[in-house]
Amino acid sequence: MKTIIEPFRIKSVEPIYFNTKEERQIILEKAFFNLFHIDAKDVLIDLLTDSGTSAMSSNQWAGIMQGDESYAGSPSFFRFEKTVQEITGMPLVIPTHQGRAAEKILFSILGGKGKYFVSNTLFDTTRANIEFTGAQGIDLLCAEGKLPTVPAPFKGNMDTEAFKKFIAEKGASNIPLCIITVTNNSGGGQPVSMQNIKTVSALCKENNIPLFIDACRFAENCWFIKQREKGYAGKTVKEIAHELFSYADGCTMSAKKDAFANIGGFLAMQDEALALQCRNLLIITEGFTTYGGLAGRDLEAIAIGLQEVLDENYLQYRIKSIEYLTKKLIDAGVPVMQPAGGHAVYLDAKEMLPHIPSEQYPAQSLAGALYVEGGIRSVEIGSLMFGKYNQNKNLIPAQMELVRLAIPRRVYTQSHIDYVAEVIIEVYKNRKQLKGLQIIEEAPVLRHFTAKLKPIG
Repeated sequence: MKTIIEPFRIKSVEPIYFNTKEERQIILEKAFFNLFHIDAKDVLIDLLTDSGTSAMSSNQWAGIMQGDESYAGSPSFFRFEKTVQEITGMPLVIPTHQGRAAEKILFSILGGKGKYFVSNTLFDTTRANIEFTGAQGIDLLCAEGKLPTVPAPFKGNMDTEAFKKFIAEKGASNIPLCIITVTNNSGGGQPVSMQNIKTVSALCKENNIPLFIDACRFAENCWFIKQREKGYAGKTVKEIAHELFSYADGCTMSAKKDAFANIGGFLAMQDEALALQCRNLLIITEGFTTYGGLAGRDLEAIAIGLQEVLDENYLQYRIKSIEYLTKKLIDAGVPVMQPAGGHAVYLDAKEMLPHIPSEQYPAQSLAGALYVEGGIRSVEIGSLMFGKYNQNKNLIPAQMELVRLAIPRRVYTQSHIDYVAEVIIEVYKNRKQLKGLQIIEEAPVLRHFTAKLKPIG
């Protein structure tokens, strides 16, 4: 059969509130052209993020009713711990209220001025938590990953030759951690190959640098390995995940992605001494070691979700739905990240809007146009999110100017996706009418969340 149907039935629904294009134009202006400032009730299709926005299953809701809220030693924690151990092979599991809390704890211990955290590509909050300690985050993305519209099977890979040179230049002792993000969110949701992970792991071991996996979308990455990498077609996603994690010393995870949970995350690792430090900081900032800022019911939902995401019928549907939208856009001539990623479709605003320079935030302008045209909320992944200033206060633009449309898991149907395609294509047809933006107010860190902008001219 050519049609890939959703591997679930809908048991509960919530309404979408419709508004007009004219109303949305006013809403965007009042939000200072920043979609984070728009109320959710004013959004028709919300693709701002796939984090915490997924639909939980009937089994997860049933598990919530079994959640034990004991402050210490909750059986819900032990079920959660066992599930994480079975999937990652890592014995030491530390719950946190979400992924950035795990990063905050880990980087607070390992970071500091003069240190470098090396990655294929760091996401915004990961980089912010690194830089908050005084350290620097370094992206070493492979060459093909920097070309949005040129297809390649593993565009999320780290440039291992660049990693070797960086170690030689800065010294291994100044690199407290290497982080591989799977899939590579900032790089277009592109997967990382098992061979690349093995090579990076070997380099880390050779230089005594710990390797951690940012595992938010580990199951989606493992599905790509199964489909695209030689020698893995006959293995289950769970077996592939076991191997992937075996090359690492630890991992961080936001359970709000591939675990289908609305909240939660964890740290998992092999090192007892590091785990002790992390747990001490956890108690200060998050909560006791067997709840880590989470309710017992959330621990139950995560444990069940981690098992459900390994269902290969689900993963096939998930990736095919992203491919479906990507193909519709390519067929219409829209410049889009190729091949399709695991959790989102990424529009190439730099190619779509060549008349808007990076210092006028073309991807943010495009995101605003999608909202006005069809009530779709997306997020800019470009120079507003990742741009920096030089000593003369001039913008150092991001490498790519992308608009991410992150698809929540088990939430929208094919008709919703068809509507999204229609809106994007309509905006593309009228793209020359779009104008650049300038910032009128911004925060020193993670400015894209709260910045205020206005159109130029």
